[in-house]
Amino acid sequence: MRRVLRNGALVFSVVCLAGWGVSGCGSGNKAKPALADKLDDSSLMIAPDLLDHAGLKTTWDQKLPLKEGEKFISVTLLGDRLYLRSDRNYLWSLDRVTGNVIFSRSIAPTGIPVLGLTTYENTLISVIGNKLVELDINTGKEQRVSDLDLSIVAPPVRNNQFFYIGAADRRLHVLRADDLVQTFPVTADDDSLITTVLADDSFVAFGTHAGDLVGMASDAPTKLWQFKATEAVAGPVIRDGGSFYFASTDTQVYRIDVAENTGATMTWKYQTEAVLDRSPRVTKDFVYQYAPGRGLTALAKQSGQAAWSLPEGVDLLAEAGTKAYVITKTHTLAVMDNATGKKLFSVNFAPVTDHAANTTDARIYLMDGAGRVTCLEPIK
Repeated sequence: MRRVLRNGALVFSVVCLAGWGVSGCGSGNKAKPALADKLDDSSLMIAPDLLDHAGLKTTWDQKLPLKEGEKFISVTLLGDRLYLRSDRNYLWSLDRVTGNVIFSRSIAPTGIPVLGLTTYENTLISVIGNKLVELDINTGKEQRVSDLDLSIVAPPVRNNQFFYIGAADRRLHVLRADDLVQTFPVTADDDSLITTVLADDSFVAFGTHAGDLVGMASDAPTKLWQFKATEAVAGPVIRDGGSFYFASTDTQVYRIDVAENTGATMTWKYQTEAVLDRSPRVTKDFVYQYAPGRGLTALAKQSGQAAWSLPEGVDLLAEAGTKAYVITKTHTLAVMDNATGKKLFSVNFAPVTDHAANTTDARIYLMDGAGRVTCLEPIK
């Protein structure tokens, strides 16, 4: 029997749990990075004279011990930490201000799939080998590994009471956080696959492959509001206060505002003329969207109007004032002026193979193929 998310509907069921251990060893490696003023210019990833041209400096430089043939495949900024995972499922946690290694350890054997990485209080949450895994945020050690007997398709999230897990059965499974007993499952009205979930203590929202964005109560299958795009939600939905930003495979970027009395209202949408495959980067005043074959576009957060488009742009690195620092497909740094829409500088970033997208401050995080991690900042 289909259980559809409708006002007042409530279903209870119990999930039987089985443990699954993640193999791998940990290290208390507390290696400290080399500060820029203690390094020879030749040893820095990006030469100081190139950085000077863009008004940047190297703050710290860390060398992580990648093995021969190993490479980074996931770089994630979460709070005050920078997490880097290699294709051999080795995970490093760095203090993003100082570059110090907080922990480094294997979280799974090579080849085991890893889905998502997020935090809740002092816990890292991920799906490893289709099992819900909780790690200590300071050591990386396993706190709990749970086989939920689900095929998990969306990175799980939690609040103070529940985990919310989207599965291949097209249901969002709501489990009590303390014992992982299922409280209720929900589905979208059209039974479409749930691909992204976000939650806080008061509400939950999820996006679907059919283009639905649905808000529900955090503790009951009660729908609060709904918006529908014409095609699938692409990547995670980004929340900023009462506003939700997301990309869709219908080629458009959306801003949806939610109010208690009016429900979900589309504030603006922007057509990119490309099928989108990832979520936007949202900062204080701008929304940055990459469109395959079209490059990166900066949109004014309030109006949705384009400030500039850069055909070779790939992703936002960071913002500082009116400047946006952009990594390009030609392995350069482009410095864009959000006020005028013009390119100010372009700097050769040939050694860079990976980066983090920072939407909260002006620090730029870069990686190369040899395991080096560098933090750059604007010269004040």
